[in-house]
Amino acid sequence: MPVRSARFRYGIEHESALLRPDGAFADFTNTTFDELQDIVDALPEDPADLNDLRVGDVGIKRKRWYVEGYERFDEEGTLLRCDPKGLEIRTRIHPSIEAAVAALCADQQRLDAEAAARGLGVTAIGFNPVRSEYVVAPPFNAWERVHRLGSPEERTAHLHMVTYGPDLNLSWAGSTPDELIDAARKLTALSPYLVPLSFSSPFRDGKPWGGLSARTAVRTGARPAAMAFLADGVPQIPADPSLTQPARLPAEVGRLEFKAFDSCPDAALYGELLSLLTGLVLDPTLPQRRTTPDAALHRHAAEVGYADAALRAVAEAALDAAAKAVADRPADADRLASLRARFDRDECPARDMLARYEAGDRVAGLVPA
Repeated sequence: MPVRSARFRYGIEHESALLRPDGAFADFTNTTFDELQDIVDALPEDPADLNDLRVGDVGIKRKRWYVEGYERFDEEGTLLRCDPKGLEIRTRIHPSIEAAVAALCADQQRLDAEAAARGLGVTAIGFNPVRSEYVVAPPFNAWERVHRLGSPEERTAHLHMVTYGPDLNLSWAGSTPDELIDAARKLTALSPYLVPLSFSSPFRDGKPWGGLSARTAVRTGARPAAMAFLADGVPQIPADPSLTQPARLPAEVGRLEFKAFDSCPDAALYGELLSLLTGLVLDPTLPQRRTTPDAALHRHAAEVGYADAALRAVAEAALDAAAKAVADRPADADRLASLRARFDRDECPARDMLARYEAGDRVAGLVPA
């Protein structure tokens, strides 16, 4: 299938952070798994979701909503506890970006209502604003050393306990493994130029840290920017962090997953970013390819965003190429025009957060000094 005529379906995985009843940021230090699971228990379960959504080995992920956290096991591999980070919402795979965004918004409203009934607030931010590290304590036992250190992603899984972001998924019908891998390498290479559009983590250790995305500074490079999910038996690309993964259920075969954006408070921005990713996959002109993310360039982007003229120039070229590639897709073209307007205004959630904080507002549990 020519790339320009490719067909895509879409899904969104969004990590929600929470606030305690007193307004403090909720994390593994002051919130229990059972508190958050009580919210999930009150939300509906649809068995049809399981065609598209993976449950996992310990059964926590049975719904579109689940408690995101870090699981600890005994010497026999039995789950002992799950330290909570927040709540994740996953959409099914939808035939359009509009449908995926609408599903996320509806499920976010349900989550917000159940959290509010328990005195908890829901917020979107890319990084824990009050603490920068999750310590694995006690140290791993023998079973955990085998099972939690066996892959690049398992070895760095503790990093996700202080970061919040989306997985934006494009399921590419009829694609070949080579096409998927090439697209994942392209998105990995372009990642440091794209992620400033989403930056939403200007706080760290209780105050502004001087940059726009603590999440990007800590995470990307150690963990993937983009991944391709390949059918069983298709050779994987050796890389650290991983570029490819074996699909864990049939619905994952042919999926591209972009993992490097910050968590966004506006679901419409997710739609625009999905249109950007669509255009970049369709684009035949951009030459950039990498198997692993450029960690140093991500850290630089996290600090300065588009104040760096070189980052801005490549991002502009990527936006132009994506817009040209979706010119015959009116909905994508409209979303990209909106994203381009955000880019031209140098707009991202982090700047709004900083402005509110500097005006004296409480932001994600932080009170200005």
